Amino acid sequence: MKRKLSQMISLLASERGATATEYSILAGFIAMIIVAGVGVFGLALDGYFGELANGVKAALGLP
Repeated sequence: MKRKLSQMISLLASERGATATEYSILAGFIAMIIVAGVGVFGLALDGYFGELANGVKAALGLP
C-alpha cells in the first residue's frame, strides 16, 4: 500500500506532461510565425517580380 501511495505521489509530482505541453504550444506558435512570415515574404516577392516584369515589358515596348 505504501509503495502504491509513493508511486501515485511521484506521478502527481512529475512535470513531464506539463513540459511536453509547453513545448507543443511553443512549437505551434513558432509554426504560426513561420507561416505568416512566408506569406508576407511571398507577397513582397510577388510585388517585386511584378514590377520587374512590367519594367521589362516597358523596355521591350510590349503591351
